[in-house]
Amino acid sequence: MLIDGVFSGGGIKGFAYIGAMQVLEEKNYRFKRVAGTSAGAIMACFIAAGYTAKEIEKILDELHLKSLLDPPKPARTLPFLKWVNLYFRMGLYKGKALEKWFYKKLAAKGIITFNDLPRGSLKLIASDLTNGRMVVIPDDLASYGIDWRTFSVAKALRMSCGIPFFFEPIKLEDRSGECIFVDGGILSNFPLWIFENGNKQRPIIGMKLSNPREDMPPQKINNGLNLFEALFSTMKNAHDERYISRRHERNIVFIPVEKYSATQFDLDEETKVALIEIGRKRTAKFLEKWRPI
Repeated sequence: MLIDGVFSGGGIKGFAYIGAMQVLEEKNYRFKRVAGTSAGAIMACFIAAGYTAKEIEKILDELHLKSLLDPPKPARTLPFLKWVNLYFRMGLYKGKALEKWFYKKLAAKGIITFNDLPRGSLKLIASDLTNGRMVVIPDDLASYGIDWRTFSVAKALRMSCGIPFFFEPIKLEDRSGECIFVDGGILSNFPLWIFENGNKQRPIIGMKLSNPREDMPPQKINNGLNLFEALFSTMKNAHDERYISRRHERNIVFIPVEKYSATQFDLDEETKVALIEIGRKRTAKFLEKWRPI
């Protein structure tokens, strides 16, 4: 059965998507269009490129996550300089290794630019901080004077995955000057709306790396760090929570991985297996009751 899919952000917790994909493939569901933010954008890109769940698991199993963290050269010998880089370049890590890895894996399936994909089959969310707007790639590239057909999918994916302060932001020039882009999750961490607004063509399944909102405990704010975490979490979810209703929730697979860190790049094998299993169990349970509409 052909469906459309939307994947939320969640950093390293996205390993749970592998288990979800395994179950969907076993039940003969296939994605026609996919969209996502951050970690969800990675899964969406791999699916759009034609990777199977087994292939994605193999790719991620062979990947040394820490190899994607590329501090500037001076910071490798003088670690305290990474904090200087954070101030001047707005990120601890350059993010070039991450984009290079994206490029290599997508190119292996013949995907370099958006013109290599069926039009409309992939949509990624990024945040333009310069102009204070959410950006859907490739749809909104024309407003920056960019031809979507020649734009790198790996670059778009890197834009969507640019965790603020962790990776340096992506900079693009538009007609008015330089624009700074960071993680799409800042403005829409779960863009379920993307295939709904008069654009629905087939059943949609959303994959969200969290419990349903009503099952989430209130955030405890006892210090400045708690305040920042709560602020960031609220920004990520505010737009999407206004859109998601009870009607939409019946089409969402909620994968509860809150206890895991989104930036744990030293993930051990036991944690990977646990995340994949959570994805499998939640998706299998969802499909038992799901009635496509």
